[in-house]
Amino acid sequence: MIQHATEKSQVHSPRAGLDLHAEILRLKKELHAVILAHYYQEDEIQDLADFVGDSLGLSQQASQTSADVIVFCGVHFMAETAKILNPAKQVLLPDTDAGCSLADRCPPEAFQKFLLQYPGHTVVTYINSRAEIKAMSDIICTSSNAEHIVRQIPPDQPIVFAPDRHLGRWVMKQTGREMVLWPGFCVVHEQFSERQLLKIKSQYPQAKIIAHPECVDTVLRWADFVGSTTALLKYVTQSPQRQFIVLTEIGILHSMRKARPDAELIPLPPSNGCNCSTCPYMRLNTVEKLYVCMRDRTPEILIEEPIRLRAFQGVRRMLEMS
Repeated sequence: MIQHATEKSQVHSPRAGLDLHAEILRLKKELHAVILAHYYQEDEIQDLADFVGDSLGLSQQASQTSADVIVFCGVHFMAETAKILNPAKQVLLPDTDAGCSLADRCPPEAFQKFLLQYPGHTVVTYINSRAEIKAMSDIICTSSNAEHIVRQIPPDQPIVFAPDRHLGRWVMKQTGREMVLWPGFCVVHEQFSERQLLKIKSQYPQAKIIAHPECVDTVLRWADFVGSTTALLKYVTQSPQRQFIVLTEIGILHSMRKARPDAELIPLPPSNGCNCSTCPYMRLNTVEKLYVCMRDRTPEILIEEPIRLRAFQGVRRMLEMS
């Protein structure tokens, strides 16, 4: 669970004219803190972070850090994962309203009832889920390692995969494994349409289509490459191509442009005033909120110990199997 250490009405905004970048760096040193940021955060936050990555990379960094305080610029399930791995460390999240449409579509009570229908199944759960869901799971995975993890499960062992149905279907196709899927999805990735993609492709016929596996199957079948945000970034960095149609949250474009300033990156939908490829939850974190949360050391992530311990088992297995 997320617990507010301070009510929002008591949080005072930074005073006008304050050099927020300098203050954040000062507080980071004072608190012996590390700032972790997801690729979907705004550019300014990514540039301030000690490490920018996808869910797997951020989990690995959280498990290895020697910092006393982890400041997580992402959404709540990511900060929860950091707390699961670091019970003795303080974990801060700039905005506690930074949730996840996918995680919200898998409430613990409903998931518990769902699992009762499938006794004896190994439960593989995408990291985009609440701590309570992780506590009901056998193995946690990310989009980076889901296929690798499923391949390690004995062929005769039935699997429940949750909560993203599109990632689950993609893993099924890659591995040839049948799995029971929880019917969840991400509002950003599900909105990409085949019709829209083919329209953009006709305008950029030489462009490579790269897509996140949370996208719908009708879109993924046209992709030249499917992978996690880190894999997409690596593909753009290493490819000799100059044009890429990018099917994921547009925050990744910042790192792609830094790695390939010569490349033309075409987000789907194109930059025409539409915000439908921007995650509204990720963008709740701002530099101002980052400063305030470090200044006040709140909001803090707190998880009940029985839930944390059960969730830790699945996260630990993920890190071991990765």
